[in-house]
Amino acid sequence: MINVLVIVAIVICLFLGAPVFCIFAAAALWGWHMDGTSLSVVGTDFYRLSSNFVLITIPMFTFSGYLLGESNAPHRLVQLSRAFFGWIPGGLAIVSVVICSLFTAFTGATGVTIVALGALLFPALLQDKYNENFSLGLVTTGGSLGLLFAPSVPLIIYGVITETPIFDMFIAGALPGILMVLVLCIFCVIIAGRTRVERSPLRWRAMAEALWEAKWELPLPVIVLGGIYGGIFAASEAAAVTAFWVLIVEVLIYREISFSQLKQVVRDSMVMVGGILIIMSAAMASTNYLIDVDVPSIIFNFIQHFVSTKILFLILLNVFLFVLGMLLDIFSALVVVVPLITPIAQEYGINNIHLGIIFLANMQIGYLTPPLGMGLFISSYRFDKGILKITIACLPFILMLIASVLVITYWPDLSLFLVRMVHG
Repeated sequence: MINVLVIVAIVICLFLGAPVFCIFAAAALWGWHMDGTSLSVVGTDFYRLSSNFVLITIPMFTFSGYLLGESNAPHRLVQLSRAFFGWIPGGLAIVSVVICSLFTAFTGATGVTIVALGALLFPALLQDKYNENFSLGLVTTGGSLGLLFAPSVPLIIYGVITETPIFDMFIAGALPGILMVLVLCIFCVIIAGRTRVERSPLRWRAMAEALWEAKWELPLPVIVLGGIYGGIFAASEAAAVTAFWVLIVEVLIYREISFSQLKQVVRDSMVMVGGILIIMSAAMASTNYLIDVDVPSIIFNFIQHFVSTKILFLILLNVFLFVLGMLLDIFSALVVVVPLITPIAQEYGINNIHLGIIFLANMQIGYLTPPLGMGLFISSYRFDKGILKITIACLPFILMLIASVLVITYWPDLSLFLVRMVHG
């Protein structure tokens, strides 16, 4: 009876708005207590997570993303992209998708992209005669893209949880990420053709000026991604190089962030990192309990009675992850769900790396879907529009992304081709 009361109390606390990490920690403590195990095992889980050296990449990349967001880097990148691609049909829309996805790769699915780029892109899209709903949906959707591109924090967390090399996850995410961006770009060209939106003329002088303005930020992706993919940097080293480069450029060269502002940027970025890490720690403690009592095997044995093929399992997995993305933030979902579904997926012959790409691709869509899609709330606040309006605006983009997720799911070589090529 007391077990039922405790579970009910935890569920009530969840619906009353208790912090997610408190719910996970309470579930872990109660589970281990009922199992007769010393509660010190939870502290051991916390220590084991904190001793993982790969985690140093999370504060470094997050700090870099926040610095870029607070500077005028977004404005320079938009101007550069518009100068080079604005003459293409749907040029500004394509620029929006590409810039947002690259920016989100550095900031993670934290809403920084919508806040930092929304003020630039949304008015520009309206000025070029794009429909308001299309513009809202494009900017909101773009804020969730980029999770599959290095140095995305969710890619790093998945690698830590499953003990998959971070380098392999970075490589595996490249082609699926490009597919999702390409699908939206094609959709933008079609919409632009139907509505006959304005194009920016191709001016060589504007291109040269935009290149000169962004000359210090342009080498960053080349250095970082080239270093990672070329095997020059480990992920942790790439994170340190990124943070150092962005700090020097934005604070000392451009001088767009004063030292007093720098303190606030450090504070805000580390609050975000602290939230991620405490959720990871508490969630890992609860999932370790579930694994210890063999929950994955129980789930697999149950599923096996109804699901006999890999294809059917993948269909159910996509449905499950899509619903999960509506209800749980990506960091909690990673730590809670990945350890449970990984052994089940392996029984159906699904590669760990491919599973990670499927998982994150689905989470990108979940970021945009009600009732708890964070991107919807951030966009609603940023543009002062109702949640329903934002949701309707995102629907066509969500359908495009669902189609690309199906391709990613049922074409594993898209995720694994580059990994196999690199490893011979």
